[in-house]
Amino acid sequence: MPYLELSLRCSESDQPRYENALEDVGALSVTLLDADADTSNEHAILEPGVGQTPLWHALVLTALFPAEANALALLAALESFDPGLDWSHVGFRSVEDQDWERAWMDQYVPLRFGARTFIVPWNQALPEDADNAEAAVVRLDPGLAFGSGTHPTTALCLRWLDQLAGEGKLQGATVLDFGCGSGILALAALKLGAASAVGVDNDPQALTASFDNAERNGIGDRLAVYLPQDEPLASYPVVVANILASALDALAETLADRVAPGGRIALSGILHGQEEELLIRYTPWFDQLTATQEGDWMRIDGLRRG
Repeated sequence: MPYLELSLRCSESDQPRYENALEDVGALSVTLLDADADTSNEHAILEPGVGQTPLWHALVLTALFPAEANALALLAALESFDPGLDWSHVGFRSVEDQDWERAWMDQYVPLRFGARTFIVPWNQALPEDADNAEAAVVRLDPGLAFGSGTHPTTALCLRWLDQLAGEGKLQGATVLDFGCGSGILALAALKLGAASAVGVDNDPQALTASFDNAERNGIGDRLAVYLPQDEPLASYPVVVANILASALDALAETLADRVAPGGRIALSGILHGQEEELLIRYTPWFDQLTATQEGDWMRIDGLRRG
């Protein structure tokens, strides 16, 4: 069925007020987009740090209402709810219903990372170079949680895991995926030879997506998922954290404690230019710290001191 779509631009600081108003007048959904992005250079919101909801500085809010909703009546209700907001540049249009997740997945193609790792949509055939016993294939349905392999931060981590597997450092290990999102990194580690994996995320929806993806890949019995406050305190030979630079800074001691002596860590979600401070931040605990760049994004990896 069709819907009436409302769209408007706003600042990050005003976003909560606009969203509250839209929800109060009956919006079926509210979506946030980067107002300054274009199709060739999207500014993505990555997996948030624990307790954080990072947003772009300028936003486009789109809200869906039933098709029969009256646009003028909606505007009057919005102005009445919060007269201090500017509703003069609101746009309306009619949009047809569709399965937005499935439409996105239909455009997603299998991707290869490193020597053996393949991320393949659950509803597509294996590419020819992945149809062999050596391939580590993750069948993925990202759902509503971030993590499909298309963003450089995820790609950097997948290549790192693939390299570790090639060096024999994943075989039989337990891997911690801190900020697991869709579970893509934990699943890739398991397919590459890890014995088990733990996923931690502050979003319950991400934990559901991670476990569902693990079940779809036949490895649900080897993945445990937790909210940060429920995570059992333990150390791991391999830790990967694809979150945000600010969270990596705040959680440095926590993440260092999660890495066993002689273990390895990969940190991603770092914009180029942010890596120097993080290299200094993690130096007290790690040797062989290395920064690797892909596009505008960086990965830092290192070896935990004994």
